[in-house]
Amino acid sequence: MNKENKYNNKLERLGFSFERGGDWAVFDLTDSFPNWLASQRYAKSYFQKPNLLSTLLPKYLAYIEAEFDAFLQDKNVSDDFVVALQGVGSLFGFLKVKEVVDKLAPKVKGRLLVFFPGSYEDNNYRLLDGYDGWNYLAVPITADKEF
Repeated sequence: MNKENKYNNKLERLGFSFERGGDWAVFDLTDSFPNWLASQRYAKSYFQKPNLLSTLLPKYLAYIEAEFDAFLQDKNVSDDFVVALQGVGSLFGFLKVKEVVDKLAPKVKGRLLVFFPGSYEDNNYRLLDGYDGWNYLAVPITADKEF
């Protein structure tokens, strides 16, 4: 079973279903940081001295954007697509999810679904309960939400 089917099954259990003809694609950020860092010219130095990363980190978001653009083009994403973003927990300590969502959301012609490993309260999202959080105009799907 591929990732898209696994997610469809999980969402259907939550009461969601995709009508025939609707498409969806999953963009996974889980391995994006090690892949990006390994592609850097002085990657070995950064692994040996992580304190040097602070000068390089601003380029990580640009890398994610470029990968996302290529992903959208490869999948031929159109207006009727749902694009799911998974693995945002792997951004912890490197980027804020809000920064990534702010860059990627305008690129999605259809809907963007973010699997968010954190908490939600009063329209405030906190990634892994590690940051103060941010307000975002979204509809949360939580474990205790009834539809």
